Amino acid sequence: MSQKLSLGWLGVVALGVTLSAGAQEKPADFSTQVPLSISGEGPWYRLELPMSVQLNARQTDLADVRVFNAAGEPQAYALARESAQASEKPVLTDVKWFPLYASADSTERAPSVKVRSSGDGTLVEVQPAGQLEAGEEVLRGWLLDASGIKAPLQQLILDWTSERDGFQRFTIEASDDLQHWQSWGEGQVARLTFADERVEQREVGLPGQSARYLRLLWNTAQSAPVLTSAQLESASGRSLPLPLVWSQPLGASSAKAGEYIWQLPTGLNVERIQIELDQANSLAPVTVSGRRESSLPWRPLGSGLLYRLTQNGQDVVQNELQLAGQTVQQLKLVVDERGGGLGAQAPTLKFAVRSTLLVFLARGEGPYTLALGSATVKAANLPLSTLIPDYSAQKLAALGKASVDAGVVVVPTSTVTTAATAATDWKKFGLWAVLLLSVVFLAAMAFSLLRKPPANS
Repeated sequence: MSQKLSLGWLGVVALGVTLSAGAQEKPADFSTQVPLSISGEGPWYRLELPMSVQLNARQTDLADVRVFNAAGEPQAYALARESAQASEKPVLTDVKWFPLYASADSTERAPSVKVRSSGDGTLVEVQPAGQLEAGEEVLRGWLLDASGIKAPLQQLILDWTSERDGFQRFTIEASDDLQHWQSWGEGQVARLTFADERVEQREVGLPGQSARYLRLLWNTAQSAPVLTSAQLESASGRSLPLPLVWSQPLGASSAKAGEYIWQLPTGLNVERIQIELDQANSLAPVTVSGRRESSLPWRPLGSGLLYRLTQNGQDVVQNELQLAGQTVQQLKLVVDERGGGLGAQAPTLKFAVRSTLLVFLARGEGPYTLALGSATVKAANLPLSTLIPDYSAQKLAALGKASVDAGVVVVPTSTVTTAATAATDWKKFGLWAVLLLSVVFLAAMAFSLLRKPPANS
C-alpha cells in the first residue's frame, strides 16, 4: 500500500508541475499591449511609463506590468517608483543675497559687477563694475550665494519688504563661476491683500540641478524689491525624485457654486494639480481636499492662490498647486467666492504624479511589448540592485532607452485575445479538476485499503 500511495503522490506532484507550466503568463493574459522601441546599448533598457499607459493598469502598485519578447516570453524587470511621502525630507538653507545695481538708462541685460570671494568660493562683496551716480542707480536684481549647498536645488523661497506688494516676475540664471550663466526659466511670486487677509506666494520651483550661484533679474521696466530673506530647498542626489508626468484634462462636476469635484481613473499619489483659468483677470484663493472613496470623509490637502491677470500687456498666470502626494481618487476644490470665482463653466483639471521608471533585461529576440491590465497576476518585479549587477545611479543613467512607439494608441487587446484568455482559463479549470479528482481517487483507494481486513497468517 505504501508503494502505491507513493506512486500516486508522485503523479499528483507531476500534475502540479504541469499545471504550473501551463499557467505561465502570456501577453494574452493582459488587457493592454503596447509595442516598444529600443535605442542605445543593452541588454538593459529603461522606460519612463507615460501616464496614458499607466492608467491602463488594473493594480495601483503596477503589479500587473510586464515586458514580453517576440516569442511571448516574460522579461526580468524592475520598477523605480517614488512619491513625495517616500522621498527624504528636503533641506532648507538660508543663503546670502547681494544687490545688483545698474544706471537707469543702462541697456545691459545684466549689470556688470566686481566680486570678492573667499578661498572656498563664498561671496564676500559684490559691487557695480562702473561708477554710478548717486540717486540714478536702479536695483535690477539679486545675486544669491549657494556655494555652501552641494545638492541639487529644488525650490527658491523669497521674502521682501511690504513696500512692493503685488506681483513680482524675474528671470533665474545659474552659474558655477560667475562668468557663464545658464537660464533656469522665470520666477513669479506675489503678495496681495484680499478681504482683509494677506495672501502670499513666495515659492518658485527650480529644475533640480546643482549651482554655486543664482542670479535673479527683474525686467528693465521694473525695479526689484528689497529682499528680507532668501532660502533654497535642496535634496541629496540619491533622493532626487523622478520627474512629474501630467494627465490629460479632466472635467469637473459641481453641486454648488464655488465647489468642484474631479473623479480620477484610479487611486494615485497626486503631487501637483493644474486648474484651467479661461477668463482673464481671475483671482481665486482656494482649498483642495481629497479622498480614496466617495464613502470616506474629505481630507485637506493644501491651499493657495490661483490667478490670471494682465500686466503690461502680458498674462501673469499662477494655476498650479502642490500637494503632499497622498493617494486619492477624488479631488475637491473650494473657491473663495469673494474673489469673483472661476466663471460659469466648471474648470478642467490636470494632475501630476511621479514618473515610474521600468528597467528590463532584454532576453530573446525583439520586438518587445509592454503589457498591463490584469487584476489577478502577482507582482514579479525585482529590486534594481538584483536586476543590474554593481547597480549605481550613474550606471542607470547610461542604460539603453525604451519608449512607447509614437502614434500608437493604447487600447485593450482584441476579442480574439479575450477568447484566447478564456480558453486558457478553461484549460486551467480542467487541470484543476483533474488534480482534484486524482486526490479524491487516492483518498478513496487509501480508505479502501485501510478497511480491508488483514489476511490470516
